[in-house]
Amino acid sequence: MLDYILVMVGGALGTGARFWASGFIAEAAGELFPLGTLVVNVTGSFAIGLFAGFTDPGGPFLVSPRVRQFFMIGLCGGYTTFSSFSLQTLDLARDGDWFNAFLNAVLSFVCCIAAVWLGRILALALLPK
Repeated sequence: MLDYILVMVGGALGTGARFWASGFIAEAAGELFPLGTLVVNVTGSFAIGLFAGFTDPGGPFLVSPRVRQFFMIGLCGGYTTFSSFSLQTLDLARDGDWFNAFLNAVLSFVCCIAAVWLGRILALALLPK
Protein backbone atom coordinates (compact mmCIF):
# COMPACT_ATOMS: atom_id res chain seq x y z
CA MET A 1 0.00 0.00 0.00
CA LEU A 2 2.88 2.37 0.77
CA ASP A 3 4.17 1.89 -2.79
CA TYR A 4 0.90 3.19 -4.22
CA ILE A 5 0.84 6.17 -1.87
CA LEU A 6 4.42 7.13 -2.78
CA VAL A 7 3.69 6.91 -6.50
CA MET A 8 0.53 8.99 -6.06
CA VAL A 9 2.36 11.66 -4.04
CA GLY A 10 5.12 11.74 -6.68
CA GLY A 11 2.46 12.02 -9.38
CA ALA A 12 0.79 14.93 -7.60
CA LEU A 13 4.10 16.77 -7.26
CA GLY A 14 4.97 16.07 -10.90
CA THR A 15 1.58 17.24 -12.09
CA GLY A 16 1.91 20.49 -10.12
CA ALA A 17 5.37 21.06 -11.58
CA ARG A 18 4.04 20.38 -15.10
CA PHE A 19 1.14 22.79 -14.66
CA TRP A 20 3.47 25.54 -13.49
CA ALA A 21 6.25 24.96 -16.06
CA SER A 22 4.07 24.56 -19.13
CA GLY A 23 1.93 27.55 -18.11
CA PHE A 24 4.98 29.71 -17.49
CA ILE A 25 6.47 28.83 -20.88
CA ALA A 26 3.15 29.24 -22.72
CA GLU A 27 2.69 32.67 -21.15
CA ALA A 28 6.21 33.73 -22.07
CA ALA A 29 6.31 32.27 -25.60
CA GLY A 30 2.67 32.36 -26.63
CA GLU A 31 0.42 29.44 -27.45
CA LEU A 32 0.69 29.24 -31.24
CA PHE A 33 3.00 26.23 -30.81
CA PRO A 34 2.79 23.92 -27.74
CA LEU A 35 6.31 24.82 -26.58
CA GLY A 36 5.43 24.39 -22.89
CA THR A 37 4.48 20.75 -23.42
CA LEU A 38 7.58 20.13 -25.54
CA VAL A 39 9.90 21.62 -22.88
CA VAL A 40 8.20 19.65 -20.10
CA ASN A 41 8.53 16.39 -22.03
CA VAL A 42 12.19 17.02 -22.89
CA THR A 43 13.18 18.05 -19.35
CA GLY A 44 11.22 15.12 -17.90
CA SER A 45 12.96 12.74 -20.29
CA PHE A 46 16.32 14.18 -19.27
CA ALA A 47 15.49 13.85 -15.57
CA ILE A 48 14.40 10.22 -15.84
CA GLY A 49 17.52 9.38 -17.88
CA LEU A 50 19.79 11.10 -15.37
CA PHE A 51 18.11 9.40 -12.41
CA ALA A 52 18.17 6.00 -14.10
CA GLY A 53 21.85 6.39 -14.88
CA PHE A 54 22.67 7.18 -11.26
CA THR A 55 20.44 4.58 -9.65
CA ASP A 56 20.33 1.55 -11.95
CA PRO A 57 20.31 -1.71 -9.97
CA GLY A 58 23.91 -2.70 -9.39
CA GLY A 59 24.99 0.92 -9.92
CA PRO A 60 26.93 3.09 -7.50
CA PHE A 61 23.93 4.88 -5.98
CA LEU A 62 21.67 2.27 -4.59
CA VAL A 63 18.20 3.49 -3.79
CA SER A 64 15.25 1.43 -2.77
CA PRO A 65 12.70 0.31 -5.34
CA ARG A 66 10.25 2.65 -3.60
CA VAL A 67 12.45 5.67 -4.24
CA ARG A 68 12.82 4.68 -7.91
CA GLN A 69 9.05 4.20 -8.21
CA PHE A 70 8.36 7.52 -6.49
CA PHE A 71 10.66 9.42 -8.82
CA MET A 72 10.40 7.55 -12.12
CA ILE A 73 6.75 6.46 -12.14
CA GLY A 74 5.26 9.10 -9.85
CA LEU A 75 7.18 12.34 -10.28
CA CYS A 76 8.34 11.90 -13.89
CA GLY A 77 5.09 10.22 -14.90
CA GLY A 78 3.07 13.10 -13.48
CA TYR A 79 5.42 15.69 -14.95
CA THR A 80 5.65 14.48 -18.54
CA THR A 81 2.64 14.94 -20.75
CA PHE A 82 2.36 12.47 -23.59
CA SER A 83 -1.42 12.64 -23.55
CA SER A 84 -1.30 16.44 -23.75
CA PHE A 85 1.24 16.20 -26.57
CA SER A 86 -1.04 13.81 -28.47
CA LEU A 87 -4.11 16.01 -28.11
CA GLN A 88 -2.27 19.21 -29.01
CA THR A 89 -0.77 17.56 -32.09
CA LEU A 90 -4.18 16.27 -33.14
CA ASP A 91 -5.71 19.72 -32.63
CA LEU A 92 -3.01 21.31 -34.80
CA ALA A 93 -3.66 18.77 -37.55
CA ARG A 94 -7.44 19.12 -37.26
CA ASP A 95 -7.08 22.89 -37.59
CA GLY A 96 -5.11 22.36 -40.79
CA ASP A 97 -1.79 23.44 -39.26
CA TRP A 98 0.02 20.40 -40.65
CA PHE A 99 3.44 21.99 -40.45
CA ASN A 100 3.24 22.62 -36.69
CA ALA A 101 1.59 19.23 -36.10
CA PHE A 102 4.46 17.49 -37.89
CA LEU A 103 7.07 19.74 -36.24
CA ASN A 104 5.64 19.03 -32.78
CA ALA A 105 5.62 15.27 -33.37
CA VAL A 106 9.17 15.16 -34.76
CA LEU A 107 10.66 17.56 -32.21
CA SER A 108 8.97 15.79 -29.30
CA PHE A 109 10.20 12.39 -30.39
CA VAL A 110 13.75 13.40 -31.31
CA CYS A 111 14.30 15.80 -28.40
CA CYS A 112 12.87 13.46 -25.75
CA ILE A 113 14.89 10.46 -26.94
CA ALA A 114 17.99 12.65 -27.06
CA ALA A 115 17.26 14.08 -23.60
CA VAL A 116 16.85 10.69 -21.92
CA TRP A 117 20.06 9.52 -23.62
CA LEU A 118 21.98 12.67 -22.58
CA GLY A 119 20.67 12.41 -19.02
CA ARG A 120 21.88 8.84 -18.76
CA ILE A 121 25.25 9.68 -20.38
CA LEU A 122 25.73 12.60 -17.97
CA ALA A 123 24.92 10.45 -14.96
CA LEU A 124 27.41 7.79 -16.05
CA ALA A 125 30.07 10.43 -16.79
CA LEU A 126 29.68 11.96 -13.33
CA LEU A 127 30.10 8.63 -11.60
CA PRO A 128 33.56 7.67 -10.42
CA LYS A 129 35.26 5.20 -12.74
